[in-house]
Amino acid sequence: MRTTRTHRFAALAAVGLIAAACSGGDDITDSGDKPATSSTTPGDTLAPTTTVALDLLPDCPTDALETATGTVEIEFWHGMGSVLADELQKLADAYNDSQSKVHVTLSGESYEITIDNYLQASQDSRPDLVQMPEYMVQSMVDTESTVPVGKCIDSSGFDTSEFLPTALTAYSTQGVQWAMPFNVSNPVLYYSKKAFIAAGLDPNDPPESLEELRAYSQQLVDSGAAQYGIALDSGFDSGGGWYVEQWFAQAQEYYADGDNGRTNRATQVLYNNQTGVDLLTYVQTMINDGLAISVGDNASGTDDLLKIADESAPAAMAIHTSAALGGALELLKSGVFKQLGADDLGIGRMPGPDGNPGALIGGASLWPVNSGDPVKVAATWDFISYLVSAENQSEWAATTGYVPVRTDALTVEPYKTILDTDSRFSVAYDQLKASPDALTSAGPVVGPLRQIRAVLATAVAKIFGGDDVKTALDEAATQANNLIADYNTSNGG
Repeated sequence: MRTTRTHRFAALAAVGLIAAACSGGDDITDSGDKPATSSTTPGDTLAPTTTVALDLLPDCPTDALETATGTVEIEFWHGMGSVLADELQKLADAYNDSQSKVHVTLSGESYEITIDNYLQASQDSRPDLVQMPEYMVQSMVDTESTVPVGKCIDSSGFDTSEFLPTALTAYSTQGVQWAMPFNVSNPVLYYSKKAFIAAGLDPNDPPESLEELRAYSQQLVDSGAAQYGIALDSGFDSGGGWYVEQWFAQAQEYYADGDNGRTNRATQVLYNNQTGVDLLTYVQTMINDGLAISVGDNASGTDDLLKIADESAPAAMAIHTSAALGGALELLKSGVFKQLGADDLGIGRMPGPDGNPGALIGGASLWPVNSGDPVKVAATWDFISYLVSAENQSEWAATTGYVPVRTDALTVEPYKTILDTDSRFSVAYDQLKASPDALTSAGPVVGPLRQIRAVLATAVAKIFGGDDVKTALDEAATQANNLIADYNTSNGG
Protein backbone atom coordinates (compact mmCIF):
# COMPACT_ATOMS: atom_id res chain seq x y z
CA MET A 1 0.00 0.00 0.00
CA ARG A 2 3.06 2.24 -0.24
CA THR A 3 2.10 5.63 -1.66
CA THR A 4 4.29 7.49 -4.12
CA ARG A 5 7.37 8.94 -2.40
CA THR A 6 7.18 12.15 -4.43
CA HIS A 7 3.69 13.11 -3.26
CA ARG A 8 3.82 16.58 -1.83
CA PHE A 9 2.83 16.93 1.81
CA ALA A 10 0.52 19.82 1.06
CA ALA A 11 -1.62 17.58 -1.14
CA LEU A 12 -3.08 16.11 2.04
CA ALA A 13 -5.11 19.26 2.50
CA ALA A 14 -7.09 18.40 -0.62
CA VAL A 15 -8.31 15.15 0.91
CA GLY A 16 -9.04 16.63 4.32
CA LEU A 17 -6.13 15.09 6.20
CA ILE A 18 -4.66 18.33 7.30
CA ALA A 19 -7.46 20.66 8.45
CA ALA A 20 -6.66 23.40 5.96
CA ALA A 21 -3.15 23.80 7.33
CA CYS A 22 -1.51 24.53 3.97
CA SER A 23 -3.03 27.81 2.91
CA GLY A 24 -2.94 28.40 -0.81
CA GLY A 25 -1.62 24.89 -1.45
CA ASP A 26 1.89 25.82 -0.28
CA ASP A 27 4.44 23.03 0.01
CA ILE A 28 5.53 22.22 3.53
CA THR A 29 9.11 22.94 2.51
CA ASP A 30 8.12 26.58 1.83
CA SER A 31 8.58 28.43 5.10
CA GLY A 32 7.64 31.85 3.84
CA ASP A 33 9.89 34.81 4.54
CA LYS A 34 13.45 34.07 5.60
CA PRO A 35 15.03 36.29 8.28
CA ALA A 36 17.29 39.03 7.08
CA THR A 37 20.09 37.76 9.30
CA SER A 38 20.31 34.45 7.44
CA SER A 39 23.11 34.54 4.89
CA THR A 40 22.20 31.34 3.05
CA THR A 41 19.20 29.58 1.70
CA PRO A 42 18.38 26.03 2.82
CA GLY A 43 20.66 23.58 1.08
CA ASP A 44 23.55 26.01 0.75
CA THR A 45 26.95 25.29 2.24
CA LEU A 46 29.45 28.07 2.70
CA ALA A 47 32.19 29.39 4.92
CA PRO A 48 30.95 31.06 8.08
CA THR A 49 30.36 34.79 7.81
CA THR A 50 31.51 35.26 11.40
CA THR A 51 34.64 33.36 12.40
CA VAL A 52 36.52 32.94 15.64
CA ALA A 53 40.21 33.84 15.71
CA LEU A 54 41.92 30.51 16.32
CA ASP A 55 45.10 32.11 17.62
CA LEU A 56 43.11 33.53 20.53
CA LEU A 57 41.90 30.08 21.60
CA PRO A 58 43.82 27.71 23.91
CA ASP A 59 46.41 25.50 22.25
CA CYS A 60 46.47 21.72 22.36
CA PRO A 61 50.10 20.57 22.79
CA THR A 62 49.47 16.89 22.07
CA ASP A 63 53.19 16.05 22.19
CA ALA A 64 53.42 17.16 25.84
CA LEU A 65 52.48 13.67 27.00
CA GLU A 66 55.96 12.53 25.97
CA THR A 67 57.42 14.66 28.76
CA ALA A 68 55.23 13.13 31.48
CA THR A 69 56.93 11.36 34.36
CA GLY A 70 54.77 8.75 36.04
CA THR A 71 51.05 8.23 35.36
CA VAL A 72 48.93 11.22 34.44
CA GLU A 73 45.56 11.17 36.22
CA ILE A 74 42.62 12.64 34.32
CA GLU A 75 38.98 12.94 35.35
CA PHE A 76 36.11 12.43 32.92
CA TRP A 77 32.58 13.64 33.68
CA HIS A 78 29.94 11.95 31.53
CA GLY A 79 26.15 11.82 31.24
CA MET A 80 25.65 8.10 30.70
CA GLY A 81 23.44 6.09 33.02
CA SER A 82 22.69 2.43 33.66
CA VAL A 83 23.85 0.04 30.92
CA LEU A 84 25.45 2.84 28.89
CA ALA A 85 27.56 3.89 31.87
CA ASP A 86 28.70 0.29 32.27
CA GLU A 87 29.76 0.09 28.64
CA LEU A 88 31.63 3.40 28.88
CA GLN A 89 33.42 2.15 31.99
CA LYS A 90 34.49 -0.97 30.08
CA LEU A 91 36.09 1.22 27.41
CA ALA A 92 37.87 3.29 30.05
CA ASP A 93 39.09 0.17 31.85
CA ALA A 94 40.44 -1.23 28.59
CA TYR A 95 42.24 2.06 27.94
CA ASN A 96 43.75 2.12 31.41
CA ASP A 97 44.93 -1.47 31.01
CA SER A 98 46.41 -0.82 27.56
CA GLN A 99 49.11 1.62 28.72
CA SER A 100 50.64 3.14 31.83
CA LYS A 101 51.06 6.81 30.93
CA VAL A 102 47.44 7.87 31.56
CA HIS A 103 44.76 6.73 34.00
CA VAL A 104 41.17 7.87 33.55
CA THR A 105 38.59 8.09 36.35
CA LEU A 106 34.94 8.35 35.34
CA SER A 107 32.12 10.15 37.12
CA GLY A 108 28.56 10.67 35.89
CA GLU A 109 24.83 10.19 36.41
CA SER A 110 22.88 11.99 33.69
CA TYR A 111 23.29 14.77 31.14
CA GLU A 112 21.30 17.22 33.23
CA ILE A 113 23.36 16.63 36.37
CA THR A 114 26.62 16.78 34.42
CA ILE A 115 25.57 20.03 32.73
CA ASP A 116 24.58 21.70 35.99
CA ASN A 117 27.69 20.50 37.84
CA TYR A 118 29.96 21.75 35.07
CA LEU A 119 28.35 25.16 34.65
CA GLN A 120 28.31 25.77 38.40
CA ALA A 121 31.91 24.68 38.96
CA SER A 122 34.94 26.94 38.92
CA GLN A 123 37.57 26.26 36.28
CA ASP A 124 39.90 24.76 38.89
CA SER A 125 37.25 22.27 40.03
CA ARG A 126 36.19 21.16 36.57
CA PRO A 127 37.27 17.80 35.12
CA ASP A 128 39.85 17.27 32.38
CA LEU A 129 37.19 15.96 29.98
CA VAL A 130 33.43 16.40 29.87
CA GLN A 131 30.71 14.83 27.75
CA MET A 132 27.97 17.22 26.64
CA PRO A 133 24.78 16.66 24.59
CA GLU A 134 24.28 18.31 21.22
CA TYR A 135 22.06 21.07 22.59
CA MET A 136 24.92 22.46 24.70
CA VAL A 137 27.28 23.55 21.90
CA GLN A 138 26.83 27.33 22.15
CA SER A 139 26.65 27.25 25.95
CA MET A 140 29.92 25.34 26.12
CA VAL A 141 31.62 27.67 23.67
CA ASP A 142 30.55 30.65 25.74
CA THR A 143 32.06 29.23 28.94
CA GLU A 144 35.48 29.79 27.33
CA SER A 145 36.64 26.83 29.40
CA THR A 146 37.72 24.24 26.82
CA VAL A 147 40.44 23.47 24.33
CA PRO A 148 39.04 23.28 20.78
CA VAL A 149 39.28 19.75 19.44
CA GLY A 150 40.23 21.21 16.06
CA LYS A 151 43.52 22.40 17.56
CA CYS A 152 44.19 18.91 18.91
CA ILE A 153 43.46 17.43 15.49
CA ASP A 154 45.89 19.83 13.84
CA SER A 155 48.56 19.43 16.50
CA SER A 156 48.54 15.63 16.40
CA GLY A 157 47.90 15.19 12.69
CA PHE A 158 44.84 13.10 13.57
CA ASP A 159 43.12 11.71 10.48
CA THR A 160 39.40 12.56 10.32
CA SER A 161 38.88 11.43 6.72
CA GLU A 162 36.85 8.40 7.86
CA PHE A 163 34.54 10.45 10.07
CA LEU A 164 30.94 11.18 9.15
CA PRO A 165 30.95 14.83 8.01
CA THR A 166 27.59 15.40 9.71
CA ALA A 167 29.02 14.19 13.02
CA LEU A 168 31.90 16.64 12.90
CA THR A 169 29.76 19.51 11.60
CA ALA A 170 27.33 19.14 14.49
CA TYR A 171 30.05 20.34 16.87
CA SER A 172 31.57 22.99 14.62
CA THR A 173 30.58 26.64 14.42
CA GLN A 174 32.09 29.80 13.00
CA GLY A 175 35.17 28.05 11.68
CA VAL A 176 36.05 26.07 14.82
CA GLN A 177 35.78 22.34 15.55
CA TRP A 178 34.92 22.64 19.23
CA ALA A 179 34.27 19.06 20.31
CA MET A 180 34.73 15.46 19.19
CA PRO A 181 31.55 13.50 18.43
CA PHE A 182 31.44 10.27 20.43
CA ASN A 183 28.00 8.78 21.06
CA VAL A 184 25.88 9.64 18.03
CA SER A 185 22.18 8.90 17.77
CA ASN A 186 19.07 10.05 15.93
CA PRO A 187 15.36 9.23 16.12
CA VAL A 188 14.08 6.14 14.32
CA LEU A 189 10.70 4.46 14.01
CA TYR A 190 10.17 1.47 16.32
CA TYR A 191 7.23 -0.69 15.28
CA SER A 192 5.53 -4.01 15.89
CA LYS A 193 5.93 -6.34 12.93
CA LYS A 194 3.16 -8.50 14.41
CA ALA A 195 0.72 -5.59 14.25
CA PHE A 196 1.76 -4.80 10.69
CA ILE A 197 1.16 -8.37 9.60
CA ALA A 198 -2.23 -8.45 11.35
CA ALA A 199 -3.21 -5.26 9.53
CA GLY A 200 -2.14 -6.61 6.14
CA LEU A 201 0.91 -4.33 5.95
CA ASP A 202 4.37 -5.37 4.82
CA PRO A 203 6.39 -5.77 8.06
CA ASN A 204 9.59 -4.89 6.21
CA ASP A 205 8.24 -1.71 4.60
CA PRO A 206 7.52 0.90 7.31
CA PRO A 207 6.20 4.39 6.54
CA GLU A 208 8.76 7.04 5.63
CA SER A 209 6.61 10.13 5.06
CA LEU A 210 4.05 11.74 7.34
CA GLU A 211 1.46 10.98 4.70
CA GLU A 212 2.31 7.29 4.88
CA LEU A 213 2.42 7.41 8.68
CA ARG A 214 -1.22 8.44 8.72
CA ALA A 215 -2.25 5.92 6.07
CA TYR A 216 -0.53 3.07 7.92
CA SER A 217 -2.04 4.19 11.22
CA GLN A 218 -5.49 4.26 9.67
CA GLN A 219 -5.12 0.68 8.43
CA LEU A 220 -3.73 -0.53 11.75
CA VAL A 221 -6.65 0.97 13.67
CA ASP A 222 -9.36 0.01 11.17
CA SER A 223 -8.15 -3.59 11.07
CA GLY A 224 -8.09 -3.88 14.84
CA ALA A 225 -4.40 -4.79 14.81
CA ALA A 226 -3.69 -1.95 17.25
CA GLN A 227 -5.68 0.55 19.27
CA TYR A 228 -3.50 3.37 17.91
CA GLY A 229 -1.18 3.71 14.97
CA ILE A 230 1.56 5.54 16.85
CA ALA A 231 2.45 6.63 20.37
CA LEU A 232 3.77 10.21 20.55
CA ASP A 233 5.38 12.09 23.40
CA SER A 234 6.03 15.73 24.31
CA GLY A 235 9.36 15.35 26.10
CA PHE A 236 11.79 18.25 25.69
CA ASP A 237 14.57 16.01 24.39
CA SER A 238 12.26 13.93 22.20
CA GLY A 239 8.78 14.54 20.75
CA GLY A 240 8.22 17.95 22.25
CA GLY A 241 11.50 19.55 21.21
CA TRP A 242 14.15 17.48 19.44
CA TYR A 243 11.81 15.87 16.90
CA VAL A 244 10.57 19.27 15.71
CA GLU A 245 14.20 20.18 14.96
CA GLN A 246 14.48 16.91 13.03
CA TRP A 247 11.40 17.66 10.93
CA PHE A 248 12.69 21.11 10.05
CA ALA A 249 15.97 19.57 8.91
CA GLN A 250 14.13 16.98 6.81
CA ALA A 251 12.19 19.82 5.22
CA GLN A 252 15.56 21.56 4.64
CA GLU A 253 14.44 24.55 6.67
CA TYR A 254 16.21 26.54 9.35
CA TYR A 255 14.98 26.18 12.92
CA ALA A 256 16.71 29.41 13.95
CA ASP A 257 18.14 32.41 12.13
CA GLY A 258 21.84 32.98 11.56
CA ASP A 259 21.72 29.81 9.46
CA ASN A 260 20.75 27.81 12.55
CA GLY A 261 23.33 29.84 14.46
CA ARG A 262 26.08 28.21 12.41
CA THR A 263 27.36 31.29 10.58
CA ASN A 264 26.13 34.03 12.93
CA ARG A 265 24.83 33.94 16.48
CA ALA A 266 21.11 33.10 16.44
CA THR A 267 18.68 35.78 17.58
CA GLN A 268 15.31 34.10 17.03
CA VAL A 269 13.61 30.77 16.45
CA LEU A 270 11.64 30.13 13.28
CA TYR A 271 9.49 27.16 14.28
CA ASN A 272 6.28 29.18 14.39
CA ASN A 273 6.35 29.72 10.62
CA GLN A 274 4.02 27.95 8.20
CA THR A 275 6.14 24.80 8.20
CA GLY A 276 5.87 24.49 11.97
CA VAL A 277 2.14 25.11 11.91
CA ASP A 278 1.64 22.54 9.16
CA LEU A 279 3.69 19.90 10.95
CA LEU A 280 2.06 20.24 14.35
CA THR A 281 -1.42 20.60 12.87
CA TYR A 282 -0.88 17.34 11.04
CA VAL A 283 0.17 15.51 14.18
CA GLN A 284 -2.66 17.06 16.20
CA THR A 285 -5.14 15.88 13.58
CA MET A 286 -3.88 12.30 13.93
CA ILE A 287 -4.48 12.48 17.68
CA ASN A 288 -7.92 14.02 17.22
CA ASP A 289 -8.85 11.26 14.77
CA GLY A 290 -7.82 8.49 17.15
CA LEU A 291 -4.86 7.39 15.05
CA ALA A 292 -2.22 8.52 17.55
CA ILE A 293 -1.98 8.82 21.31
CA SER A 294 0.21 11.07 23.43
CA VAL A 295 1.98 9.53 26.42
CA GLY A 296 2.80 12.98 27.80
CA ASP A 297 6.35 14.06 28.54
CA ASN A 298 7.62 10.45 28.52
CA ALA A 299 8.60 10.67 32.18
CA SER A 300 10.16 7.20 32.30
CA GLY A 301 11.98 7.73 29.02
CA THR A 302 10.28 4.64 27.63
CA ASP A 303 6.55 5.34 27.96
CA ASP A 304 6.23 5.56 24.18
CA LEU A 305 8.03 2.26 23.57
CA LEU A 306 6.01 0.50 26.27
CA LYS A 307 2.83 1.34 24.36
CA ILE A 308 4.00 -1.00 21.58
CA ALA A 309 3.99 -3.85 24.11
CA ASP A 310 0.81 -2.69 25.87
CA GLU A 311 -1.65 -5.60 26.01
CA SER A 312 -4.80 -3.54 26.62
CA ALA A 313 -4.47 -0.56 24.23
CA PRO A 314 -1.31 -0.94 22.15
CA ALA A 315 0.15 1.47 19.64
CA ALA A 316 1.89 -0.16 16.70
CA MET A 317 4.63 2.45 16.32
CA ALA A 318 6.71 4.98 18.24
CA ILE A 319 9.51 7.40 17.36
CA HIS A 320 12.44 6.98 19.73
CA THR A 321 16.19 7.47 19.85
CA SER A 322 18.28 4.85 18.09
CA ALA A 323 20.48 4.71 21.21
CA ALA A 324 17.79 2.61 22.91
CA LEU A 325 17.88 -0.16 20.30
CA GLY A 326 20.45 -2.40 21.99
CA GLY A 327 18.71 -2.22 25.35
CA ALA A 328 15.25 -2.71 23.83
CA LEU A 329 16.31 -5.87 22.02
CA GLU A 330 17.94 -7.29 25.15
CA LEU A 331 14.77 -6.62 27.14
CA LEU A 332 12.58 -8.29 24.54
CA LYS A 333 14.92 -11.28 24.37
CA SER A 334 14.42 -11.76 28.11
CA GLY A 335 10.78 -12.63 27.47
CA VAL A 336 9.37 -10.02 29.83
CA PHE A 337 6.72 -9.14 27.22
CA LYS A 338 5.08 -12.41 26.17
CA GLN A 339 3.24 -10.84 23.26
CA LEU A 340 6.29 -9.21 21.69
CA GLY A 341 9.69 -10.81 21.07
CA ALA A 342 12.93 -9.35 19.82
CA ASP A 343 12.27 -10.56 16.27
CA ASP A 344 8.89 -8.78 16.31
CA LEU A 345 10.47 -5.33 16.66
CA GLY A 346 10.98 -3.45 13.41
CA ILE A 347 13.10 -0.33 12.90
CA GLY A 348 12.52 2.22 10.15
CA ARG A 349 13.51 5.76 9.25
CA MET A 350 11.88 8.59 11.17
CA PRO A 351 8.86 9.59 9.06
CA GLY A 352 9.03 13.20 7.98
CA PRO A 353 7.88 15.80 5.46
CA ASP A 354 7.60 14.23 2.01
CA GLY A 355 9.59 11.24 3.25
CA ASN A 356 12.79 13.25 2.79
CA PRO A 357 15.84 11.37 4.10
CA GLY A 358 18.25 12.57 6.70
CA ALA A 359 18.47 13.23 10.41
CA LEU A 360 20.18 15.58 12.84
CA ILE A 361 22.95 14.40 15.12
CA GLY A 362 21.85 13.54 18.62
CA GLY A 363 23.75 12.09 21.53
CA ALA A 364 26.84 13.82 22.84
CA SER A 365 30.45 14.83 22.26
CA LEU A 366 33.73 15.07 24.13
CA TRP A 367 35.10 18.44 25.27
CA PRO A 368 38.71 18.65 26.55
CA VAL A 369 38.83 21.16 29.38
CA ASN A 370 41.51 23.84 29.51
CA SER A 371 43.23 22.91 32.76
CA GLY A 372 46.29 25.01 31.97
CA ASP A 373 48.42 21.89 32.26
CA PRO A 374 49.83 20.89 28.83
CA VAL A 375 50.49 17.33 29.97
CA LYS A 376 46.91 16.85 31.17
CA VAL A 377 45.52 18.32 27.97
CA ALA A 378 47.70 15.95 25.95
CA ALA A 379 46.64 12.99 28.10
CA THR A 380 43.00 13.94 27.62
CA TRP A 381 43.46 14.02 23.86
CA ASP A 382 45.12 10.60 23.96
CA PHE A 383 42.01 9.17 25.67
CA ILE A 384 39.67 10.94 23.21
CA SER A 385 41.62 9.47 20.30
CA TYR A 386 41.21 6.03 21.86
CA LEU A 387 37.45 6.37 22.31
CA VAL A 388 36.86 7.36 18.69
CA SER A 389 39.09 4.73 17.11
CA ALA A 390 37.41 2.44 14.58
CA GLU A 391 37.73 -0.53 16.92
CA ASN A 392 36.16 1.17 19.92
CA GLN A 393 33.44 2.85 17.90
CA SER A 394 32.61 -0.61 16.53
CA GLU A 395 32.39 -2.06 20.04
CA TRP A 396 30.37 0.89 21.37
CA ALA A 397 27.87 0.80 18.49
CA ALA A 398 27.39 -2.97 18.65
CA THR A 399 26.58 -2.98 22.36
CA THR A 400 24.47 0.19 22.60
CA GLY A 401 22.71 1.04 19.34
CA TYR A 402 24.60 4.34 18.95
CA VAL A 403 25.87 5.18 15.48
CA PRO A 404 29.63 4.96 14.85
CA VAL A 405 31.14 8.38 14.20
CA ARG A 406 33.38 6.94 11.48
CA THR A 407 32.71 4.83 8.41
CA ASP A 408 35.56 2.36 8.88
CA ALA A 409 33.96 1.16 12.14
CA LEU A 410 31.43 -0.65 9.96
CA THR A 411 34.14 -2.97 8.67
CA VAL A 412 35.51 -3.86 12.12
CA GLU A 413 34.20 -6.52 14.50
CA PRO A 414 31.89 -6.78 16.33
CA TYR A 415 29.81 -4.14 14.55
CA LYS A 416 30.52 -5.68 11.15
CA THR A 417 28.77 -8.91 12.12
CA ILE A 418 25.92 -7.01 13.77
CA LEU A 419 25.23 -5.18 10.51
CA ASP A 420 25.56 -8.36 8.48
CA THR A 421 23.04 -10.19 10.65
CA ASP A 422 20.66 -7.46 11.83
CA SER A 423 19.79 -4.62 9.46
CA ARG A 424 17.95 -2.77 12.23
CA PHE A 425 21.27 -1.43 13.50
CA SER A 426 22.03 0.23 10.16
CA VAL A 427 18.91 2.43 9.96
CA ALA A 428 20.20 5.29 12.12
CA TYR A 429 23.56 5.28 10.36
CA ASP A 430 21.90 5.30 6.93
CA GLN A 431 19.76 8.27 7.97
CA LEU A 432 22.84 10.30 8.79
CA LYS A 433 24.59 9.25 5.59
CA ALA A 434 21.54 10.38 3.62
CA SER A 435 21.46 13.84 5.22
CA PRO A 436 21.99 16.63 2.69
CA ASP A 437 25.33 18.42 2.91
CA ALA A 438 23.74 21.63 4.12
CA LEU A 439 23.61 23.86 7.17
CA THR A 440 19.94 22.96 7.59
CA SER A 441 21.17 19.42 8.35
CA ALA A 442 23.60 20.59 11.03
CA GLY A 443 20.95 21.48 13.60
CA PRO A 444 20.52 24.67 15.63
CA VAL A 445 23.30 26.13 17.76
CA VAL A 446 21.60 28.47 20.21
CA GLY A 447 22.80 29.41 23.67
CA PRO A 448 19.70 28.51 25.70
CA LEU A 449 18.67 25.59 23.44
CA ARG A 450 17.99 23.37 26.44
CA GLN A 451 15.48 25.90 27.80
CA ILE A 452 14.08 26.57 24.33
CA ARG A 453 13.29 22.89 23.89
CA ALA A 454 11.51 22.89 27.24
CA VAL A 455 9.40 25.89 26.21
CA LEU A 456 8.50 24.24 22.90
CA ALA A 457 7.71 20.96 24.68
CA THR A 458 5.15 22.77 26.81
CA ALA A 459 3.57 24.18 23.64
CA VAL A 460 3.57 20.77 21.93
CA ALA A 461 1.85 19.23 24.97
CA LYS A 462 -0.86 21.89 24.67
CA ILE A 463 -1.20 21.21 20.95
CA PHE A 464 -1.51 17.47 21.59
CA GLY A 465 -4.25 18.39 24.07
CA GLY A 466 -6.18 20.36 21.46
CA ASP A 467 -4.95 23.96 21.75
CA ASP A 468 -4.73 26.18 18.67
CA VAL A 469 -1.48 25.32 16.92
CA LYS A 470 -0.50 28.77 15.67
CA THR A 471 -1.26 30.45 18.99
CA ALA A 472 0.71 27.87 20.97
CA LEU A 473 3.74 28.12 18.66
CA ASP A 474 3.67 31.93 18.61
CA GLU A 475 3.58 32.07 22.40
CA ALA A 476 6.44 29.59 22.64
CA ALA A 477 8.47 31.49 20.05
CA THR A 478 8.04 34.73 22.00
CA GLN A 479 9.33 33.04 25.15
CA ALA A 480 12.19 31.43 23.24
CA ASN A 481 13.22 34.70 21.61
CA ASN A 482 13.26 36.41 25.01
CA LEU A 483 15.50 33.63 26.32
CA ILE A 484 17.85 34.11 23.37
CA ALA A 485 17.94 37.88 23.81
CA ASP A 486 18.74 37.60 27.52
CA TYR A 487 21.38 34.95 26.85
CA ASN A 488 23.07 36.91 24.07
CA THR A 489 23.12 40.06 26.21
CA SER A 490 24.80 38.13 29.03
CA ASN A 491 27.28 36.47 26.70
CA GLY A 492 28.37 39.33 24.48
CA GLY A 493 26.10 38.43 21.56
